[in-house]
Amino acid sequence: MVRLAVTTRAETFERLGATLPDRGIEVRHFRTEGRTLALSEPPWEPGEFDVGLVYPSRLMEGGVVDALLDVPWVNDREAVLTSRNKGEVLARLIRAGIPVPETVVVSNPVSRRELRTVFERFDPPVVVKPNSTTRGTGITLAGDLDTFLGICDYLGLVHDFPATGDKSFLVQEFLPDARDYRAMVLEGEYVGAVEREGTGWKHNVHAGARATGVTLPEDLRDLAERVARTLGIPFLGVDLLVSGDRAVVSETNARPTVDDATKYEPDFDDRLAALIRARAQE
Repeated sequence: MVRLAVTTRAETFERLGATLPDRGIEVRHFRTEGRTLALSEPPWEPGEFDVGLVYPSRLMEGGVVDALLDVPWVNDREAVLTSRNKGEVLARLIRAGIPVPETVVVSNPVSRRELRTVFERFDPPVVVKPNSTTRGTGITLAGDLDTFLGICDYLGLVHDFPATGDKSFLVQEFLPDARDYRAMVLEGEYVGAVEREGTGWKHNVHAGARATGVTLPEDLRDLAERVARTLGIPFLGVDLLVSGDRAVVSETNARPTVDDATKYEPDFDDRLAALIRARAQE
């Protein structure tokens, strides 16, 4: 029995705990946040785990746990770091010829004149989003220059704080009435998708949007697979926005939630189990 370490007790842990044991994988939780950890006396025995699912979301605590566990990960630290850096992801995709929203990366401090120039590149409203947050946190819409500059002023205050590691943000074109999909890709192959629908313009599930399992057309499947291959991330959520005849990649997620089986292809669990077993043998 392969012993899999999972850092969350939410949907992913419950779902995998119900499906993977029948495939020879024991799913175990270990907590990396909100605890104390004596480095000389970790709360698990040597060799207690064989493999981890995805690297912990908090990188500092993750580094400690990674060193003590000493196991391979399905999605390792580099995968999580790459996906979290939205600007880097979009730059890599552009170089690979993959369509993304028109985007400007702003690295503070910059002048108000430069910010005005950025705003004037777009037809308002514009989307303003932090470069490295998750779950839709901090994303907002600016409909005019004064609002945009006010948002930038606030971000500048946050970035002035010495402990703020990421001092960048993105300005992007807004695609009104776009349909929002999250495609799941496992080892470069499409394994399922959901359409996300909210009451406002943001469709993040953690902000209350509803995710419904859908079957994507071939062109969108191919697009999601190209993204995963370009980034080299084994288990990836790819966010797609479709407006009219245009489809773009807005973000990626190397820590995707695994939830209801209706959102995945029938062989998803078998393929995920095979990937976990292969990682455990590395």
